Amino acid sequence: MPTHSSREILADLVAFDTTTRNSNLDLIAYIEAYLAQFGIPSRRIPNEEGDKASLWVTIGPEGDGGIILNGHTDCVPVDGQHWTTSPFTLTERDGRLYGRGSCDMKGFLACVLAAVPKMLAAPLARPIHFAFSHDEEIGCQGVRGMLAEIARDGPKAEACIVGEPTSMQTVVGHKGGRSYRCGLDGLSVHSSLAPHGVNAIEYAAALITFIRSVADTLALSAQDADFDLPHSTISVGLIEGGTAINIVPDKCSFVFEFRNLIEVDQEEIYQAILSHAIDTLLPRMRAVHPEADIRFEPIYAYPAHAITPDHPFVTRIKALLGRNSHSKVAYGAEAGLFLSELGLPTVLCGPGAIAMAHRPDEYVELSQLDTCDVFLEKVIERQRQGASFFR
Repeated sequence: MPTHSSREILADLVAFDTTTRNSNLDLIAYIEAYLAQFGIPSRRIPNEEGDKASLWVTIGPEGDGGIILNGHTDCVPVDGQHWTTSPFTLTERDGRLYGRGSCDMKGFLACVLAAVPKMLAAPLARPIHFAFSHDEEIGCQGVRGMLAEIARDGPKAEACIVGEPTSMQTVVGHKGGRSYRCGLDGLSVHSSLAPHGVNAIEYAAALITFIRSVADTLALSAQDADFDLPHSTISVGLIEGGTAINIVPDKCSFVFEFRNLIEVDQEEIYQAILSHAIDTLLPRMRAVHPEADIRFEPIYAYPAHAITPDHPFVTRIKALLGRNSHSKVAYGAEAGLFLSELGLPTVLCGPGAIAMAHRPDEYVELSQLDTCDVFLEKVIERQRQGASFFR
């Protein structure tokens, strides 16, 4: 039976440029071929366009009570970043493995795949499932189709581990997020006649100022000290408008996002912004130009996640790690969807530090892969014994 180290598999995975604008099908085919060496079938769940897919795999007996190991196959772009190594060639230096996705989060995928021979040799009394998704980096989009299929006809798993880079610590919560593109249509006139036009940039600025006031309110509302940034946030990241300095602009668009604690209602945040736009700003615009408009286009949305630190599953994961600490993270992940769509107790735990993700010269430490390998061995042993993660 062939064996491959997590470092060897990671080199293969990094070589696939699965930036979200690209297809991930070559990487999926690689994983399918790897599993086929062991006689393990896998199930593709393609997107509507057919150019990307998630992968669902079960090792061990069919039935309920399994553990899901979740990770995403996509990564963020390297455009505009200065790398001292080739981003899609895994490079080892001073105990670190450099490459795009090495930390976020192909390192975890590599450890899971490297553990396959041990899963087969156990053998498992309870199943271990792989849920490998696409398009996580653009709003956790790809996992949704897979979750829908699991909910419809898949086994009822006991719990889920999302292998985001947490430095192999137990993470019990992440913030939710939404993003919107707001487009404003005004009326263009010569700048010498500015009051006769509707300046789309100025009204966008007024709405952005209001959004900032909502952010200020959120900073003083619900707090959670387990997060580095203990409150919900909003930010505007992109803006575009205007054609010339002497033309009142009739078009402007901007993109904003908010990241919320689980205690904060996403829809309430959005409705406050929408109401100010439609009830306060738009009437002023239409008083000058009846066809003026403000539109909101959703870009992505994913729910927040939380599991109580004293939950038996959290206690068990801490015991397997030999670390009694826990934390929460501000970045988004698929854990909230496994909780909301499948009702699964879920933690985040994987190799690498989030501070190394998305940056040039992204890396994961070899020692982190080693720690993850050992952790997965303990997960396998628990499934070999047929023991619940809740006891």
